[in-house]
Amino acid sequence: MRLAVALAGLVLVAACDTGTTQRDDVSSTRVVQRPYVPVPPGTIARGAAAQNAALAPPGPEVSPDLVARGEERFRAFCSPCHGLSGRGDGTVVSRGFPPPPSYHEERLRALSPEQIVGVITHGRGRMFPYADRVLPEDRWAIAHYVKRLQAEDGAPPRQGAMSP
Repeated sequence: MRLAVALAGLVLVAACDTGTTQRDDVSSTRVVQRPYVPVPPGTIARGAAAQNAALAPPGPEVSPDLVARGEERFRAFCSPCHGLSGRGDGTVVSRGFPPPPSYHEERLRALSPEQIVGVITHGRGRMFPYADRVLPEDRWAIAHYVKRLQAEDGAPPRQGAMSP
């Protein structure tokens, strides 16, 4: 009886296929090698490198178009909390959200456009980051619009005025 069981086990083990003959053809560890293709001239950077370059100081040159774009983006993204004048009296505050600081406080007046871009990018306090919502160019535009609001003491800037 033992001999019969041992013989049956031997037959079963011999019938097993380990698949070693096919393993080399379907190996998931095989490396796919592609030839090096240089980056074509005139290629525009994308991804993290492009975003870091767009956020690097001093940012774009201040122009009436940039400030106008900043006002548009400010109204869309910032005014619900900060209000149209930047005094922290936006619509969410009237609905019970704690007010953000006024842009007209001395400590916020002292911020440079680079620092404002950093706050827009990374957030601060209750303000969450807007890096995934606002393009880097628009962050610069908003920062220059905020500086203009501070210079005008909360009044919307006059069209054509060029001082930062």
